[in-house]
Amino acid sequence: MRLEPVLFGIFTLAWLLAIFVLAVGRSLDSPLPVSLYHLYGLAVFGGWLSGNVYVQRTARTPRKARLRALLVYLLGPPGLLFLTHGLTSVQSQARVPLAPVYALGIYVVFFMVPVSFRRMAEPRE
Repeated sequence: MRLEPVLFGIFTLAWLLAIFVLAVGRSLDSPLPVSLYHLYGLAVFGGWLSGNVYVQRTARTPRKARLRALLVYLLGPPGLLFLTHGLTSVQSQARVPLAPVYALGIYVVFFMVPVSFRRMAEPRE
């Protein structure tokens, strides 16, 4: 079984829930104490993990399949970041309204580190 279709389903659900929270315009009132520190920590961990998994899974795949995997691993997990921002309190969301955008930037930076060094690990012929 391929991992990417399962991840695509999970990330699509996260994006749909995040869009719903944004459309409703209020917090999900999570019983968990979710702060912005947790959001940025999730962005760091998610970007690093997704970048490394992407590099490992696409090491010997054709270009077309690599582009599809890039869509799953680069655009999917930020849905979890936006959903986590929807779990924060309304006061937290009002204080830092651009927090998910900053978290997205952190995610992309940590995703691109292993992807950009991928060619250095390949043996030269």
